[in-house]
Amino acid sequence: MPEPATVPEVISVKMPSRLELLGLLDCVASSLCERMKFDSDACSMVTMSVIEAGTNAIQHGHHRDATKPVDVQFMLFPDRMEIAVHDTGSGFDLSSVNGDATSPEHLMDPRGRGIFIMRACMDTVDYKFTGTGTVCHLVKRRVSPPPA
Repeated sequence: MPEPATVPEVISVKMPSRLELLGLLDCVASSLCERMKFDSDACSMVTMSVIEAGTNAIQHGHHRDATKPVDVQFMLFPDRMEIAVHDTGSGFDLSSVNGDATSPEHLMDPRGRGIFIMRACMDTVDYKFTGTGTVCHLVKRRVSPPPA
């Protein structure tokens, strides 16, 4: 008989699209990483990725319109943290984003490093484009069981 699905603990943050509020996401992500007993490297990767996803939602999804909220859900599972960053923007063509921001032809590009950074830091980075906006879904797995 299959094991029942684990119900995650969910922490939600809804904030105006203002870049100066990204520190709030950083604090929440950092606190939850500690709670998940992620090591300092994993914690840095998660917080950096959450800030990048939030920045993209604010700048590209909402064009810095503070009346449009960014919704962030942190879902804590025993073996991983999943984060969903939702904006109400129309989305973008994922295939047009630089694949490798470190390649010689992209080194001087003024933009396009955020998704590259998130993909380098997280175990999974997915996008869903819906009628209600864009969701960036991030997953960071725990490398080993939490210390007792």
